[in-house]
Amino acid sequence: MSQGKETTVLVLSMLVTAGIAGGGYWFFSQQKSTVVPATPATTATPDSSAQPTPPVLTSTNLNLDTSLPNPSILGIDGSTAMVALIKALRNDFSQVNPNIPSSYGVPDGNPTGSNQGLKNLIDGSIAIAATSRPLKAAEAQAGIQLVPIAKDAIALVVGINNPFKGNLTKEQVRDIYLGKITNWSQVGGANQPIRVINRATTSGTREAFQDIVLLGQGFAPDSPNFITWKQDETTAILRDIGDNGISYATVSQVEKQEIVRIIAIDGVLPTDVSAVKAGKYPISRSLFLGVKKITSPVSKQFIEFALSPQGQQIVQRLGFVSVQ
Repeated sequence: MSQGKETTVLVLSMLVTAGIAGGGYWFFSQQKSTVVPATPATTATPDSSAQPTPPVLTSTNLNLDTSLPNPSILGIDGSTAMVALIKALRNDFSQVNPNIPSSYGVPDGNPTGSNQGLKNLIDGSIAIAATSRPLKAAEAQAGIQLVPIAKDAIALVVGINNPFKGNLTKEQVRDIYLGKITNWSQVGGANQPIRVINRATTSGTREAFQDIVLLGQGFAPDSPNFITWKQDETTAILRDIGDNGISYATVSQVEKQEIVRIIAIDGVLPTDVSAVKAGKYPISRSLFLGVKKITSPVSKQFIEFALSPQGQQIVQRLGFVSVQ
């Protein structure tokens, strides 16, 4: 073959190779940029109590529509388990954004619980709801978005003078609240009835406890030794436990109390932050701030502050577990 023909063949070969390579690059670049439609989620009926899986926002995808005007007061309401946390966040946020004051609790500064807080958010009487439980189907369909800002453990507590000094399994706790275990002697304690104290129906901690421990089953019917508190308050419950009672609360509300003792569950204490973070403590949950999909700039700024290093330092200082 002559030198000219050899040169022509070489050039053609290079062009073909380049074409294949370029075509391959075009194909894969198109594949990467193609948006794959998400599988449609099952839509529950509005009155369903099943937990949906709506989008949960984080610091990396906090893409809210902030076209609403800022309110004169940033109204927040919801979880009583988050009182200390929200108050501390509000205090430091006011130094960052002093132009818009905030309040926690409607109408008199007393938070009304996760359930009512979410209702108040849906009807527009507040801008942000603090909730210690996930959304129900109807709440997700109402356009509420949740942002996890902390993790928390639910502690089981007995009176400081209760003769029972052991720990319980998660299954034993379930049977106590289902009414199957009714005497301390059934779990290695003294022969005396267990006085079971349940939180109010408005409590987000109660709903989380029911989902995690009872696996959604109903609590035992009211009986002389099974009391359901009417108001969502922890201090009064702790005072009422006595020497043979048992109840539960978010760990930050009880770990420094002198009138009760926290019980280890499955051999793990909820005060062990590393165990909670690693998922070794069996009764834990996320704590959220909820907003409507269309909100105000200051509402988004408050959530961003809660997720910031300064906000997460507050989370940890108050005994909660950081989500960052």
